Amino acid sequence: MIDTLLVLNTGSSSLKFQIFAERDLNVLMSGKVTGIGDTPEMRAKLPNGEETRSTLPASTDHNLALRAVTELIGGHDHGWRTTAVAHRVVHGGQTFREPVIVTPDVMRRLEALIPLAPLHQPHNLAGITASARIASGAPDIACFDTAFHAGHDELTSSFALPQEMRDKGMRRYGFHGLSYDWISQVLSKDYPDLHAGRVVVGHLGNGASLCALKNGVSVDTTMSMTALDGIPMGTRSGSIDPGAVLYMIHDLELGVEAVQDILYECSGLKGLSGISNDVEALLQSDDPKAAFALEYFARKTAQHIAMMAVSLGGIDALVFTGGIGEHAAPVREAILRRLRFLGDFKTLVIPSNEERLMATQAKKLLRTVA
Repeated sequence: MIDTLLVLNTGSSSLKFQIFAERDLNVLMSGKVTGIGDTPEMRAKLPNGEETRSTLPASTDHNLALRAVTELIGGHDHGWRTTAVAHRVVHGGQTFREPVIVTPDVMRRLEALIPLAPLHQPHNLAGITASARIASGAPDIACFDTAFHAGHDELTSSFALPQEMRDKGMRRYGFHGLSYDWISQVLSKDYPDLHAGRVVVGHLGNGASLCALKNGVSVDTTMSMTALDGIPMGTRSGSIDPGAVLYMIHDLELGVEAVQDILYECSGLKGLSGISNDVEALLQSDDPKAAFALEYFARKTAQHIAMMAVSLGGIDALVFTGGIGEHAAPVREAILRRLRFLGDFKTLVIPSNEERLMATQAKKLLRTVA
């Protein structure tokens, strides 16, 4: 019998999982479902080293993806005893600034944050509910994307709103913190000089944001109260004039739910191109709208990188991570071309490993409550 930690990482269009040996955090099994909502596919590396790949039905949503993952794990259980299930939870609000064992009270508080992350939080919490099918009795541990940015000062975290609105929790939280925390740790180990300096990290994927790191600590980021703000994304608009939202509601007479669907599901690369939110598909397309969408993304990303450089007082390095950041070289080049005016700085591509970070956080928490 091997004590293990199961990590579930639910994104807006993906579901990743890894099973770690608790003692040394060796990976025993891993996999992911990608293309949820478009062309879902599941890939996995089994305990014997075999790699599998299968296409899932086009109707596969996050719940069906989680079911496919649980069935896969159940079919290859090699005498594992799961001691905890660690979950990526996008929004922790102002309350949760470090990993926590999920209790009914914690669950209620996390459910109250769903309006601030409607594209992610419901799937994150569904994973917590469903984990009992895999590891009955094992504690669920929530690891938060917002926690890494919790130390921002008021100048960074505030909106220019009346105090009564700010007192109601309307503030900049920031997201992708698990990814940025991992990158900070890699920099500390492999690039200590850069870690001590001014680094902008671009987590570019279907969800995308930037983070300004100084001495490995987050000092600014492009997402704010929700995971909708900042640079354009796969299907999300990124920053948009609030007046445009009011116009859609008052003048175009669109309901709140319709506007939410437009901003979260129909915008970004998908909305600009009218083709897809998949960067690989856009790069391969001859349609001028595909090229336009990618140029728009590169320009806005470069503009926001410059904004992060202002918060840092300069830039020593730019790190790309995430699906687009790691694999779409033409997009990286288009972004860098627009940043030449900033002078010389080092450029790195570092794969993120949110799952290992979550396993580390879960193991540490288990030790403190033992």
